[in-house]
Amino acid sequence: MHECCGVFGVYAPNEDVARLTFFALFALQHRGQESAGIATTNGKGLQVYAKMGLVSQVFSEDSLTRLSGDIAIGHNRYSTRGSSRVINVQPIIVGSGSNTMGIAHNGNIVNAEHLYQELSEQGYTFHTSTDSEVIANLILSAPDKDWVDKIRYAMHRLQGAYSLTIMTDHSLFGVRDPFGVRPLCLGSINGGWVIASESCALGHIGADFIREVEPGEIVSITENGVNSYREEVGRRGLCIFEYIYFARPDSVINGRLLYPARQAMGGGLAEEHAVDADLVIGVPD
Repeated sequence: MHECCGVFGVYAPNEDVARLTFFALFALQHRGQESAGIATTNGKGLQVYAKMGLVSQVFSEDSLTRLSGDIAIGHNRYSTRGSSRVINVQPIIVGSGSNTMGIAHNGNIVNAEHLYQELSEQGYTFHTSTDSEVIANLILSAPDKDWVDKIRYAMHRLQGAYSLTIMTDHSLFGVRDPFGVRPLCLGSINGGWVIASESCALGHIGADFIREVEPGEIVSITENGVNSYREEVGRRGLCIFEYIYFARPDSVINGRLLYPARQAMGGGLAEEHAVDADLVIGVPD
């Protein structure tokens, strides 16, 4: 059960954040072709525009112009849990008042059904069939007031894979599960900050790669800059599909450029299982 989606987030008061997110999602299109969405905030509430289809089909000049603000998150979807329907497009927005948040999720929560039942009994309502909405409501249900503490509460209850970009009226968060199953990285752009599934999205928008978000880490980005919150994690478990075919060959994961890493895998395979062949190639994109 694997879910490969593209997530992106940007906190950049001097930039057209919706347009940056559009181009970043374009660079992450290979991670999901079912639906695309962008949510933004100008500090006075969140707005979202998301539809079925490719990034280039979903957004128009008009829709991007209406998505104003200093913070944005974006999502490309490839579904496994939650059917391919317009109701399940992301980012999704949950909560009300100062307790409102937007979330974009790449991964799969294995105890989602149990958490869904528990949250439903507590009175939380669900409008989609995705485990992403379970994560969002779990965060809202936390007894803590501080967003970082709320997210950490949810991380202690979630089992499975999740790389998240989360936004509130004044903050952007990047979150990676303790195993680090799905990739996530941090970059900088013109005094602002970006979070992306893959480093290939950063170069596409003129952002500089800073580092990967660590397994079990919460990156918080506000007007005061970047803060990191980490807990001790055990073994790591990056999904092998990222190395083989999910990620773009020009992305860097675990400090390695994927193109030569894939070539090296082919070399190792040739040594282990030699065949009498004239040509060996990877599966074409």
